[in-house]
Amino acid sequence: MPEIRVTPLGAGQDVGRSCILVSIAGKNVMLDCGMHMGFSDDVDDELEIKAYYAGHVLGAAMFQIKVGSESVVYTGDYNMTPDRHLGAAWIDKCRPSLLITESTYATTIRDSKRCRERDFLKKVHETVERGGKVLIPVFALGRAQELCILLETFWERMDLKAPIYFSTGLTEKANHYYKLFIPWTNQKIRKTFVQRNMFEFKHIKAFDRAFADSPGPMVVFATPGMLHAGQSLQIFRKWAGNEKNMVIMPGYCVQGTVGHKILSGQRKLEMEGRQVLEVKMQVEYMSFSAHADAKGIMQLVGQAEPENVLLVHGEAKKMEFLKQKIEQEFRVNCYMPANGETVTLPTSPSIPVGISLGLLKREMAQGLLPDAKKPRLLHGTLIMKDSNFRLVSSEQALKELGLAEHQLRFTCRVHLHDTRKEQEMAMRVYSHLKSVLKDHCVQHLPDGSVTVESILVQAAAHSEDPGTKVLLVSWTYQDEELGSYLTSLLKKGLPQAS
Repeated sequence: MPEIRVTPLGAGQDVGRSCILVSIAGKNVMLDCGMHMGFSDDVDDELEIKAYYAGHVLGAAMFQIKVGSESVVYTGDYNMTPDRHLGAAWIDKCRPSLLITESTYATTIRDSKRCRERDFLKKVHETVERGGKVLIPVFALGRAQELCILLETFWERMDLKAPIYFSTGLTEKANHYYKLFIPWTNQKIRKTFVQRNMFEFKHIKAFDRAFADSPGPMVVFATPGMLHAGQSLQIFRKWAGNEKNMVIMPGYCVQGTVGHKILSGQRKLEMEGRQVLEVKMQVEYMSFSAHADAKGIMQLVGQAEPENVLLVHGEAKKMEFLKQKIEQEFRVNCYMPANGETVTLPTSPSIPVGISLGLLKREMAQGLLPDAKKPRLLHGTLIMKDSNFRLVSSEQALKELGLAEHQLRFTCRVHLHDTRKEQEMAMRVYSHLKSVLKDHCVQHLPDGSVTVESILVQAAAHSEDPGTKVLLVSWTYQDEELGSYLTSLLKKGLPQAS
């Protein structure tokens, strides 16, 4: 019968963290996933999680999740180009089983950052000089701080008087955290921090809604960045009808937002209540996005050297282009699943094995020096202790484990038609092998058996056919190759006696 299942993963008979897993009508929902401030949760004995600097916004990180020899790297949003307040993303040659990377700008290769900054400052300056207002829609964290530093420095150098504002709320709080976590910014800001905190702006003040109706030039940073709601949209509606004004879109805008519409050239917008807003202000797009471009994504793939790549956070057609480029350049499989699709990857787990010094010395004594480019087969005994594997010599294994040596032999029967006695048959076998195996030690023993190295050959009468003799050929595993050859040789028969 239908049921609702609830599993507390936190807050079940304890206080301090909450995580409730609810299963309802075949769907799983995780509620209120938090942490307990009194415990150190690392997660599992076999699970290892490592963070890498992502450079997207303050505190952004890429994560490597590793279990045994298998690992996944999830990039989230990252930026491979350093800017005025953050460093570039970085990852080592971790060679994960799978790299999951964002692909927002899968087909874009940006021009020089310095040229973009110069163009941006020129357009802002020209607009305020002619008495216009500049609206810069941004998200609270990342580009807001980057562009604030850029304008603050320019205003200081040019001694400009037009006011610059940023919308209160999230951006103000974000700036507060940037001041607190200076060590997470780039080297230049850390160096100058003692003399001046770059986030203590002299020319940029908090914005009040009443300022939008004030006469004269001004620059306003307002959220959100795509003009789909909030204060940035409110200011845009007030300023859109004046051709002196300008809106500069510094980042990506998804389809359906006002930002996307005006960047597509639409100049008459239907707002709520069927009101039509005519856009006369100048519209500019200058990418100051903190996402990696196509070149940066390829750079990260090259650094990490993954076995497989999976693209997320991008448009299908652009992802397809990047997918083909990754597969051609790096010779790895690349996937781009849609929402709801599941990608299953076969993995080849490797088990690390330590090799005893004695075994290595024995190999080197035979003139076989280690070469990372030429894998070599080593013979030894595999010992598992405390979930670790070691390859040692058989003598060392017997000593460590306190065991007596037992010899394992393989035996094969070869039937030959011969009416002679067993002793005479054995002598014929000896003569034949002596003539063929000239590089091996072949002996005829007093009991009538024949040996070749560790291989033993004995002749016996067939229990049911007196005219048939049975050769019993046995060998140890060390002489497996020689034993197989000897067996096939004897199966061809013995030469006729002269």
